[in-house]
Amino acid sequence: MDEVKALVADIKKGQIKPIYFLMGEEAYYIDKISDFIEDNLLDEAEKGFNQMVLYGRDVTIDDIVSNAKRYPMMAERQVVIVKEAQDLSRTIEKLASYAENPQPTTVLVVNYKYKKIDKRKALYKAINKNGSVVFESKKLYDNQVPDWIRRVLKGQGYDISPKAAQMLVEFLGTDLSKVNNELEKLKIVLPKGTQITPDHIEENIGISKDFNNFELRKAVGERNIVKAHQIAKYFADNPKDNPMVVTVALLFNFFSQLLHLHGMTDKNPRSVASALRVNPYFVNEYLTAARNYPMKKVSAVVALLREFDVKSKGVGANAVPQGDLLKELLVRIMG
Repeated sequence: MDEVKALVADIKKGQIKPIYFLMGEEAYYIDKISDFIEDNLLDEAEKGFNQMVLYGRDVTIDDIVSNAKRYPMMAERQVVIVKEAQDLSRTIEKLASYAENPQPTTVLVVNYKYKKIDKRKALYKAINKNGSVVFESKKLYDNQVPDWIRRVLKGQGYDISPKAAQMLVEFLGTDLSKVNNELEKLKIVLPKGTQITPDHIEENIGISKDFNNFELRKAVGERNIVKAHQIAKYFADNPKDNPMVVTVALLFNFFSQLLHLHGMTDKNPRSVASALRVNPYFVNEYLTAARNYPMKKVSAVVALLREFDVKSKGVGANAVPQGDLLKELLVRIMG
C-alpha cells in the first residue's frame, strides 16, 4: 500500500514516467493505479483525442507500439492504457524495443494481471533502464488482509473490530477487490466515525456472526462440542455458503499454528502474536487451544485433517454428504 501511495504521490507532483508496467497476482492495486492515471493525467477536453484504452485480446504488440508512437493533439502528452495485457503473454517481450526508447510525450500503462514478466529478460531491463516503472502487486497472505482492511477503513474515517475484519476474510478470502466491494457497501449505510462490528457485517453482508468458520475454529479450540456441532449443522444446511474444503483448510492452518506454538519457549502473548502472525486480540484463543490439545494430539489432528482434505474433495468419500463428513471430523478431533 505504501508503494502505491508513493507512486500516486509522484504522479500528482508531475513526476510522470513514460511507461507504467503493472503486474502481479493481486489485481486490486493494478486497477487502482491504472484507474488513477486514466482519470487524472489528462483533463476532460484532452481525453477525447489523447487517451486510448486497448485490450490485450484485441491487439498485438505492434498495435500498441504504433499507438504509443503517435504524437498528442493539442496537448502536452497522450495516454495509452492496455488492459488485460496478460492475454499477450506469449509476445509481451516484443515490447522491449519500444521500452528501450519510449516516446517522451506518451504515457503507456500496461495492466499485466495475475502474471509477472521475467526480470532476467530484455523487457524488464529496458523498462528499468529508462526510468520507467515496473510495479509488482503481490497477493496478501490471509493474516495480512485484516490489517489491510483496518488501514483502508481508517483512511476513510471508519474503524473495524478485529472479529469483524476476520469475518470478512474468512468469508471473502484474500481477493482485495471483492473485500473492497463489500467495504463500499458498508460505507453506504454506515456514517463516518462508525466502528464496524460483527453485527454490521451480519446485517449488511449476510455473514452470520455466530455460525461461521471463525466461530467453529474457536469452538474447536475450546473443545466446546455443543457449539461446534451447532455450527456444523448450520454448515450442513447451507453447504453453498460453507464449503467443507474451506473449513478443512482453515482448521489445518489453525492446528499447524498450534504446532508452532507448542515449539515456542517464549509464550508471552506479544511473542505469540508475532510468531504466529495473528492479531493480538486472538492470542488467548491460541493459548487456550494449546492447553486443550497437547503437541501429540495436535500432530494427530494435522494428519487427520490431511485425510479429510482429500475426502472433502470427493476422493474416497463420494457418497458421503459434506455435512456428515464435517460432523465425523469434529468427533475425531475433539473425541
